[in-house]
Amino acid sequence: MTSASKLLFGTAGIPHQTTISSTLKGIQEVKNLGLDCLEIEFVKGIKMSLDLAQEIKKAASASQIRLSLHAPYYINLNSVEEGKRLSSQERLLTSGRIAKICGAESVVFHPGYYGEKTSEETYQNIRKGISEIISILKAERNNIILRPETMGKKTQFGSLEETLRLCRETEGLLPCLDFSHLHAREGKINSYSEFQRIFKKVEKKLGILALKNAHIHISGSEYNAKGERKHINLQSSDFRYDEWIQALKDLEVEGMVICESPNLEKDALMLKNLYQSRA
Repeated sequence: MTSASKLLFGTAGIPHQTTISSTLKGIQEVKNLGLDCLEIEFVKGIKMSLDLAQEIKKAASASQIRLSLHAPYYINLNSVEEGKRLSSQERLLTSGRIAKICGAESVVFHPGYYGEKTSEETYQNIRKGISEIISILKAERNNIILRPETMGKKTQFGSLEETLRLCRETEGLLPCLDFSHLHAREGKINSYSEFQRIFKKVEKKLGILALKNAHIHISGSEYNAKGERKHINLQSSDFRYDEWIQALKDLEVEGMVICESPNLEKDALMLKNLYQSRA
């Protein structure tokens, strides 16, 4: 965090009530709603000119709205096909470059799938791919933070342990802690004590900075034995978000909370109001 010590709440993409579907209008709508941040969604591809990216930076700065960016979903740094690994690296690299121009603080991404490889083989392949990207960004004097996301399906690389190890052993990474994914993947992590344990594990592995510059995704989740099936609204889910909010408050976690519920700004506002109401 570069400024005020607090937890910020915002939306994954443009709020639904925005009259014109553009990131510029979305930033203004986030401000109008009384929210604090916005995650720019490149999930289906990178479609933003450099001129627009510069406009977005100016608009966010003027509105005091903090930004992050989500790289395209189709990234698999563990693909058996070299072409897919290289194109995955290119998507992440391009996301990092545009994020810097936008004034975003970090880039969230899905690292990949296990496929037929072991967890350790997958880890090494993904770490190698990310390290190459970070080297290029550093050479370009781009200090954007890359954030591997904890993932909700058991076929995906991205358990809490894997994600924290990747961040600990790779300079330039911090995690994106997706609590709906963690809950869906494990079928647990749904109580005050478990939420506290997650945050304390992050601090132990990565240091207090990881809790003072946290990036968190949240929504309800529908899941089965294989993990997450889809996002649902928090009040329709079994996620104990009231206990989760209390853990955030008690441990003085700072950073961004990005809501991914289908109702988007409604759950984001509900969480912000709940957080502010707690002692």
